[in-house]
Amino acid sequence: MTKNSFKNKRVTVMGLGLHGGGVASVNWLVKHGAIVTVTDLKSAKELESSLKKIKNLKACRLVLGKHQTSDFKNADLIVQNPGVPKNSQYLKIASKFGVLIENEASLFFKNCPAKIIGITGTRGKSTTSTLIYKMLQQSNLKKVAKVWLAGLPQQPMMAILDKIKKNDLVVLELSSWQLEVLGNQKLSPQIAVVTNIYPDHLNRYSGMNEYIEAKKNIFKFQTKIDFTILNFDNLATKKMGGQVLGQRFWFSKKFFADQNGSFIKNDYIYFRRNGKTVKLINKNATKLKGEHNLENILAAVLVAEIFKVSGSQIKIALNNFLGLPGRIELIKKIKGVEYINDTTATTPDGTMAALKALLPKKIILIAGGTSKNIPNFKYQALAEVIKKNCQAIILLPGLGSDQILKSLKQIGFKKILIKAPDMPKAVRIAASLAKKDDVVLLSPACASFNLFINEYDRGDQFVTAVSKLAKVTGQN
Repeated sequence: MTKNSFKNKRVTVMGLGLHGGGVASVNWLVKHGAIVTVTDLKSAKELESSLKKIKNLKACRLVLGKHQTSDFKNADLIVQNPGVPKNSQYLKIASKFGVLIENEASLFFKNCPAKIIGITGTRGKSTTSTLIYKMLQQSNLKKVAKVWLAGLPQQPMMAILDKIKKNDLVVLELSSWQLEVLGNQKLSPQIAVVTNIYPDHLNRYSGMNEYIEAKKNIFKFQTKIDFTILNFDNLATKKMGGQVLGQRFWFSKKFFADQNGSFIKNDYIYFRRNGKTVKLINKNATKLKGEHNLENILAAVLVAEIFKVSGSQIKIALNNFLGLPGRIELIKKIKGVEYINDTTATTPDGTMAALKALLPKKIILIAGGTSKNIPNFKYQALAEVIKKNCQAIILLPGLGSDQILKSLKQIGFKKILIKAPDMPKAVRIAASLAKKDDVVLLSPACASFNLFINEYDRGDQFVTAVSKLAKVTGQN
């Protein structure tokens, strides 16, 4: 549905949420004349911060702490929040009664007048999206009036939709959940980037195949004039290459011959298009740590080069980018100990990347949380990296923590292992173990929902605990 067709339409927004996406969708729908019902299983108290942002909307009815069948079968449209599983009984009711199901991403795509650069993947979406945005911004592109960035947590796409003009360019982070509905609507962005695919969200998907199929929607409905950018070094994304409908570009940390894309040779990043290869910048022209960030940079460079951003402009953007909050983020240095927040590492692969990026530092790791049904072999691989790189590990409660603990026992982990009931206690224990030049790293390898609202709340609690520690030690 386009914005001109919402006048007096009954729209049920399923899931207000706490990241801002639900609020932005509600505000946009009401602005364009819809009669909105917001329904969420969370209580008014749990949703307090979001409800404050829609409290003055007259054409908005609230149904909280439950869902009502009538709100789904009598609606003209359902807007599905990313947190709502596609097999929800209420979505099935809506489908049975012929009610159209959209989400914020499909609404955005149908109403956005500008070209969209979509970024998805298990890891690196936000960093890659932001790098692309900064590189394109740096270049003052001809024929592009303004570059927009949205889809990141707390940066909802619907909040910017009505400001976008035809000659603008939109950089959009897209989750697998958003891509599910885009696939149903046969919508893909003009430029699609897949950073990587690793086991994740298997508490929501039946297996890796279903998860990968959701990700493929980012390029599945492109045309031959569109672009798809894939990770040559990742097995799952490499397999996708043969299914690309548009112009395919690879990125790799190693040299590859002939094909279009970006790669590294003798510490320099190169770009190749239609047989012509250009030497761009040294791979170390960045403050971002870790091999995983090198992949993010290569993907961003590819998009920048497609838009003819110069190597010097790319270098300036890289030099000025210090990284995003919650991603190997240095919070404080207390008595010579670095406290680093990597709360967005919600899978074993994410935590392994952080541990490797911080070598040769001695690390005290705070990890654990809720399981996402990630296979045991991933936790076994994580356990090996922990054994090699960590002085101690402190585990927060949760089924994911149990998987980590089991894997550590299986490989004979003999170093310090302590369980902590909450974040303040975990930080205090870590501080008691840390010595000068050590690192205390929060990198959970698990979801957060048993102790925290989300991973950002988990990171905030870590930052608060570290700040209190700094005050006690007189080093704030």
